[in-house]
Amino acid sequence: MTIDGIKLKWLAGWRWFARHCSPALLATVLAAVIAGYLLFVPPFHGLADNGDFYRAQFVNGLYHLKGYSMLDYVTPKLGIMQYYNDTTAAVFSSQPLFVKLAILLNKLFYSKTVFDLRFMGLVYYVPYLGSMYLLTMVMTAPYRKLRSYLIALLIVFVFADSSFTLYFNSFFAEPGMLILMLYAFASLMLVARRPHWHPRILTIVYFVSIMLLIANKQQNAPLALSYVVTSIGLFFIFKKRAQWLWILGGIVGILVTGVLTYTLITKQFNDINQYQAFTHGVLLHTDDPSKKIAQRGVDEQYALMRNQDYYPKSFAAINPSDKSVKKGLNDKTGFGWIVLYYAHHYPQFHTLLDVAAGDMMITQVKAVGDYQQASGKPAGVQVTYFTGFSSVAGAFFPQKFSFDILLTIALLIVFLIGAYNDLVHHRVVNIVRFFLVTGLLTVFIFVPIISIIGDGDADLAKHLFMVPVSLDLIFITFIADLLNHRLWYSNGNIEEDDT
Repeated sequence: MTIDGIKLKWLAGWRWFARHCSPALLATVLAAVIAGYLLFVPPFHGLADNGDFYRAQFVNGLYHLKGYSMLDYVTPKLGIMQYYNDTTAAVFSSQPLFVKLAILLNKLFYSKTVFDLRFMGLVYYVPYLGSMYLLTMVMTAPYRKLRSYLIALLIVFVFADSSFTLYFNSFFAEPGMLILMLYAFASLMLVARRPHWHPRILTIVYFVSIMLLIANKQQNAPLALSYVVTSIGLFFIFKKRAQWLWILGGIVGILVTGVLTYTLITKQFNDINQYQAFTHGVLLHTDDPSKKIAQRGVDEQYALMRNQDYYPKSFAAINPSDKSVKKGLNDKTGFGWIVLYYAHHYPQFHTLLDVAAGDMMITQVKAVGDYQQASGKPAGVQVTYFTGFSSVAGAFFPQKFSFDILLTIALLIVFLIGAYNDLVHHRVVNIVRFFLVTGLLTVFIFVPIISIIGDGDADLAKHLFMVPVSLDLIFITFIADLLNHRLWYSNGNIEEDDT
């Protein structure tokens, strides 16, 4: 066969593939296979309990069976309570919606007395695949060119990374946050790029996803302000005053959810966060912490608590829950005190922000194991299967907060040019994209600041979870729009077939 004949056959095969498999379908199938193997094929993987799972387990009627493992191994089975459960929720959260659905499915298809962790994974897995489909569609449609399939592969490389999907087989709140953010991002961009494709339904999906995301975890309360910014673009899509009213209603819903999530934080959790903001923040990266806290009216003895957790794993110099600690420390070192302390010791605060920048793109939880004990793996071992993106991003992303600020300014300028061009030509897509990216960049910049002030460097990687998710979405948007020639013009020239 001649070279021309081979080329014609290849082109015919490519056209058949492109006709029957869209980029969105390709990304969804690949994500399904990659994540499905990790989550459901025995011995399946997940994340071991770091001590926080009780918040989602006991209140939803689950209890530990004999041999339950902490930190080292994933525990595949739990018991389902057969008696009245008087446990009350420790925190206000939307996470129980996912947990209760998993228990319901478990009872219907497996057992009424024993809970299989894979049902927790299934509850996240199915909507996750839907979010991957929508995200890929909004990044590639209406094209089925070679570059569109490359974008689909990039989305799989980033968001099918095991550092994200391992969360599904766990009782962490993060998987709900990931999926809800993907739905919110994709639905808002679809409203802009395909205004005749169910705009009202997509707008409802956007607002509901954002509100559930904020309510998912207490630390998400400040994100309400960021998502108000992302919502502004809707005013450029819907022009009627009646439509503006229900957009305002959605924005008010976001703010109310943020306020409720913040105000319903229990006193116990406030005490824990305040304590660790002091021991894992104020006392770190300073040569003489005792002198500095004494200058701010706190007894020097509390400098002994440096790096101490509220629930210490070993001997502690001072009992964090003691009444003397409450009186001598907690009553004196509230949010305002910590802000003023860092204002007077900015170099120390800047060092802590650099620590946060170093952990920003490390999405794989290092403190717990990812294997079951039956796998024969050593205790605490982490999965390396399909972790290429998180490994590269964690290793090579600059570990300086000043770089993050410069990157934010550069990205704002790039996307502002596209917004300006669309404004001049009476188009809306890149205007919506600009407000969406701006809101995500506020997450990128302000979440590390809030995390350091609110809880120091304790569990920093988990507190920063929405930062890499937001930055990854911006990264994919930049690459996809650059390849599709719509980075600065939303109706960029459509080229000939890339094949």
